[in-house]
Amino acid sequence: MGGNNGKEEVAFKVSVTKEEVVAAVLPIQDHRLPFSNLDLLLPPVDVGVFFCYNNNNNTTLSFGSMVESLKNALAQALVSYYVFAGEVVQNSMGEPEILCNNRGVDFVEAEADVHLHHLNLYNPDESIEGKLVPKKKHGILAVQVTSLKCGGIIVACTFDHRIADAHSANMFLVSWAEIARPMKPTTAAQPCFRHSLLIPRRPFCIQPSLDAMYVSLPPPSHQLEPNNFNSLISRIYYTTADQLSHMQSLASSSDPIKNRTKLESFTAFLWKMVAMATSSSSSEKRLVAKMGVVVDGRKRLKEGTMDDYFGNVLSIPFGGKAVEELVEKPLSWVAEEVHKFLETALTEEHFLGLIDWVEEHRPSPALARIYCGNTMDVGPALVVSCGQRFPESKVDFGWGKPVLGSYHFHWGGDAGYVMPMPSPKKNGDWVVYMHLLKPHIHFIESMANHVFKPFTWDYLNH
Repeated sequence: MGGNNGKEEVAFKVSVTKEEVVAAVLPIQDHRLPFSNLDLLLPPVDVGVFFCYNNNNNTTLSFGSMVESLKNALAQALVSYYVFAGEVVQNSMGEPEILCNNRGVDFVEAEADVHLHHLNLYNPDESIEGKLVPKKKHGILAVQVTSLKCGGIIVACTFDHRIADAHSANMFLVSWAEIARPMKPTTAAQPCFRHSLLIPRRPFCIQPSLDAMYVSLPPPSHQLEPNNFNSLISRIYYTTADQLSHMQSLASSSDPIKNRTKLESFTAFLWKMVAMATSSSSSEKRLVAKMGVVVDGRKRLKEGTMDDYFGNVLSIPFGGKAVEELVEKPLSWVAEEVHKFLETALTEEHFLGLIDWVEEHRPSPALARIYCGNTMDVGPALVVSCGQRFPESKVDFGWGKPVLGSYHFHWGGDAGYVMPMPSPKKNGDWVVYMHLLKPHIHFIESMANHVFKPFTWDYLNH
């Protein structure tokens, strides 16, 4: 694998060669599937994910045969994952719901005049955005398959986050890949669409803390507005296992009961870095930096029945601390604050209460407060998601495992988004996708370049 230094830009063109719609191979009776209460907490944003595959000197498969295999497998996968072949419509109360009508998935074939290892994935804004990950124009899911000059290919999807969280999308991707290689035994689970698993209780039982975490908005405000003061940019880094362990050591107390997880330690380190970046660029002394962490509620709700549930089962607890305090306090103190706000969402009662909270406020849209009210005189906000179950190695469509996979999440609003995923090297390193304000990225690169190293193809080769 040759590679660039991670910061060179290699200009290239992408040409669309074919566009079509792939529907489920079996007919589906039209019906409507209401959003669950937890789906209703998501704004209308799209999430991108892409997988890069080497040629591997595989002369038995042409690009055309690979595409046909992908389309045939997708048509079969959509029989079980029929919601991805539908459309989002409004019900009589103005709430979104899924029209399961087998409209199908927009499927794009393209070719790019670039070699895989000349793609500068450190800067996905240049190499991925608008080129290799499709813009979803219709429906719920869009797919793009791009051939490269070296014979490698990139398979990318964009899906409506209101329909699926990362857990659900991972289920679909693994199932799609397994169907594409029929000689291997199928292990993928069948999705469960029983939204009755998330019905509210009667009477409601709502913790007051939920009003501090979520806000009910007047229509049509249930969306993330474009950022209004500094543009957000995306970067992909890697962080070594040694650095993660060192970070965890600094974040943990001498009391073994207060040892922090790698995710808590990583989140605390980022919170502190963003606070330092804010402090260095602003004379305002009363700024508050907010940090949130995405929590999957499947393990907290109805143990054993939610593993295959398809939809959103997420909460975003967050904390807000004065920028000056985050700068001055040690990492162990910041990690303790992360642990405190995370604890509030790690129970069944929290998710049951959240379901009740949404029901009480319907049909008004609702949104996590950390996404709202970000202005220069308030302070920065960012959200860390946990991509440690990213199924990269399982997304093998029959021509080998991807050499790299990553999310690509260009959302609106001013809150940053960070997704740490396991490195494809399987050595304990993390690949970290960051979508942050430009000044914060620049500060982190200047002050923590020993922790966040630009992703390069050379990294995978050593």
